[in-house]
Amino acid sequence: MTFVTIVTGGSRGIGAATARRLAAGGHDVAVAYHREHTAAQAVVADIHRLGRRAIAVAADTTNPDQVQHLFDTAADLGSLTGLVNNAGITSPIGPFTDLRFDDLRRVVDVNLIGYVLCAQQAARRMTDGGAIVNVSSAAATLGAPNEYIHYAAVKAATDALTIGLAKELAPRGIRVNAIAPGIIRTDIHALSGEPDRPDRAAGRIPVGRAGEPDEVAGAIAFLLGPDSSYTTGAVLRIAGGL
Repeated sequence: MTFVTIVTGGSRGIGAATARRLAAGGHDVAVAYHREHTAAQAVVADIHRLGRRAIAVAADTTNPDQVQHLFDTAADLGSLTGLVNNAGITSPIGPFTDLRFDDLRRVVDVNLIGYVLCAQQAARRMTDGGAIVNVSSAAATLGAPNEYIHYAAVKAATDALTIGLAKELAPRGIRVNAIAPGIIRTDIHALSGEPDRPDRAAGRIPVGRAGEPDEVAGAIAFLLGPDSSYTTGAVLRIAGGL
């Protein structure tokens, strides 16, 4: 079977690690990115070196037309079998009362609306079954007080989206699962204003350290693969014990 998978937010962090991991496991990959063209092309080059096909596609996943373009372009690789809904954003860490509306709107749009739009396109196109993995967060159950409660709330919505879609799409042979990473060493922390957060948080993580993108990528690859053929509606926590 030929695996063709779209990875949103595929130019960096968990998305880039996942794209490479999937290629190593036999997937052809459409690497979706928003602005980081050079980084996305570097991921594509790595996939080509692994002997798989890949393309980089610029897309704002909050825009329905651009999402359709992403999926239309990915069809050049073949029939879609997988989607990794990974494109995500936080906002500056701080008290709930300091949250700006523009930051709230952007977090909801990217982390929830974008996931819905991409999952909808995938569900329409997976005519012979397939698998979707949504990237949620351990924050969905921890609540992220004094950091980003709004982000945690949106990730809780991601979990609900996962469970509902899993039940609706199961009769069509489409599995839908989520992974819930804890504190992973990516540049998302710099975007929230605290680049050293993974190191500062290590003391409260039971295993004593932040996670690495490759550790999350392995779980995503499992949920897209045949070894998880009886798994749907699951939220797999990858948070070092948090």
